[in-house]
Amino acid sequence: MQMDRLLDTVVKLAASDLHLTVGRRPTLRHNSQLKDLQTKILDSEDMVSLMKSITPEQKQQELAEGGGCDFGFSFGDAARFRVSVFKQRADIAMVLRRIPNKLLTFEQIGLPEICRELIRRPRGMFLVTGPTGSGKTTSLATMIDYINTNFDRHIVTMEDPIEYYHYHKKSIVNQREVGTDVPSFSEALKRVLRSDPDVILVGEMRDLETIESAIRAAETGHLVFGTLHTTGAAKTIDRIVDAFPVSQQNQIRVQLSTALICVLSQQLLARVDTPGMVAAYEFLVVTPAIANLIREGKTYRIDSSIQTGRKFGMQLLDDHLWSLYMANKISAEEMVDKSKNPGDVRDKVHRLGRKIGRADLDEEDVSDGGKN
Repeated sequence: MQMDRLLDTVVKLAASDLHLTVGRRPTLRHNSQLKDLQTKILDSEDMVSLMKSITPEQKQQELAEGGGCDFGFSFGDAARFRVSVFKQRADIAMVLRRIPNKLLTFEQIGLPEICRELIRRPRGMFLVTGPTGSGKTTSLATMIDYINTNFDRHIVTMEDPIEYYHYHKKSIVNQREVGTDVPSFSEALKRVLRSDPDVILVGEMRDLETIESAIRAAETGHLVFGTLHTTGAAKTIDRIVDAFPVSQQNQIRVQLSTALICVLSQQLLARVDTPGMVAAYEFLVVTPAIANLIREGKTYRIDSSIQTGRKFGMQLLDDHLWSLYMANKISAEEMVDKSKNPGDVRDKVHRLGRKIGRADLDEEDVSDGGKN
């Protein structure tokens, strides 16, 4: 079993991930579905050999001591991979995510057009949120590349690990890898303000210290990009506020109301019209009215403000999902699965006189006592 041949297959088929674990054939995630490769079933020896063929010694030590490690590496000019190695049932398992070498444009990934205007701003916080595998990294890479191509800025990124490589264009781009160049995100943020940055990218806002430092950097005249594993704009704001002790929450709401520019929340869905994936976005732009809602802790009213804020480029996730469904780009099942309010979306489909695949069949089985 050779890792090069497996990675070559991932690149040729444009799969997003390669899963390797004992007792199963190597498996690809392709258009969000898992597909086994027709090779031998992996055993413990195979896994050790595959792991050692790509894992740096320092990371092998981390795996032995802590039970897991993460790193990135280049597969020639074809692609980069983000690798997660971990122990399970005393064996080794690995997941390798493909990061395309080619940076995509706004049009190719369907980013809201207003993003171009917002990332010209000299200061503030731009949050990109969504579950793992929703394309946050790709969206951020596209925006950083746009700034790099069009403006003279000093861009500093903090990533774990570095995924897309950015080369100096009109801007200077310095990329710091957590664990290699700097011990933690919070440490990187502490030091970054001394390096005259204009744009800062925080790969993950994991803890209170990192969130606090990122907000401070946005307040003090820097454009800060950050990511969170939340779904929806209102939940993102709640998640940030809830990370702080109760005694600081009022103060953080005030800071957020002035520092936050927007929240882009996204989901990635399998297309039905052509092979591939399509992104659905929820987009919140912080207007004076929304800044007031954040300050007053009335985040439950944000969704209705997004609905009435279309002239500012705002949209709700479920509305974008619906437009993709009506354009025959995604299935009803996929739309319902990824929506924030599945019951409402299901009702809308039923009002059109349509069914939602397996979900409706299951309901029929229940309603007729399972006779079918």
